[in-house]
Amino acid sequence: MTKDKFQDRYRIASARVSWHEYNGGMYFVTICTAARVHGFGEIVAGAMQLSGIGKIANDCFTQASVHYPYAEIPLFAIIPNHIHAIVIIDSNDVDCRDAINRVSTTTPPTTSISRNPMISQTLGTVVRGIKARITRMAHKNNLPFAWQPRFHDHIMRNVAEMNHIAEYIENNVAQWDLDELNDNY
Repeated sequence: MTKDKFQDRYRIASARVSWHEYNGGMYFVTICTAARVHGFGEIVAGAMQLSGIGKIANDCFTQASVHYPYAEIPLFAIIPNHIHAIVIIDSNDVDCRDAINRVSTTTPPTTSISRNPMISQTLGTVVRGIKARITRMAHKNNLPFAWQPRFHDHIMRNVAEMNHIAEYIENNVAQWDLDELNDNY
C-alpha cells in the first residue's frame, strides 16, 4: 500500500482491489478487534462463550439483512478477537432507503448511490454499518470496545470456493489453538 497525499495530508490507499466495485458478489470477510483484544468472549471446552459484546455482534450479524436488504450473511463465526463471515451482495432490484431520514421509499438516482458511501449498496457499506452498530451498542451499554481499522476481504469466485471457506469458518472455533489470530499461537 502506498501513501498518497490528499489535501496536503497523507492517506493510505484502499485495500480493496481496483478492478471490482464490491456492489455484487460473494465475499469472505474478517474483521478484528483493536489490538486483537478478546472482546467477543472466550473459547471454553471447544465452544465459544460470548461476552456482552459477542452477543451484540451475534445479533447484528443475524439481523444484517433487515438493515441491508441487498446483503445476506448466510454464515459467520465469532471468535474471541475477530469475526469471519460470508457476505453475499446483490444490489439488483432492491430499493434504497434515504440514509438520513430512513423514511423514503423512493430510489435515489444511480449517481447519488455511487457517490454517497452511506447509501451505496456495497460490501463496505455493510461492514462499516455492522461495525458502527456494534460499537454504538457497546458504548451504550458501557462496554469498552474498539475495532481494528479496516477489514480483510476475499472475493469468492465460485460455489466450490465458498464451500471450502464455509468449512473453514464452521471449524474455526475448533481450530482456535492453531489460528494465526490467536495470540497464544
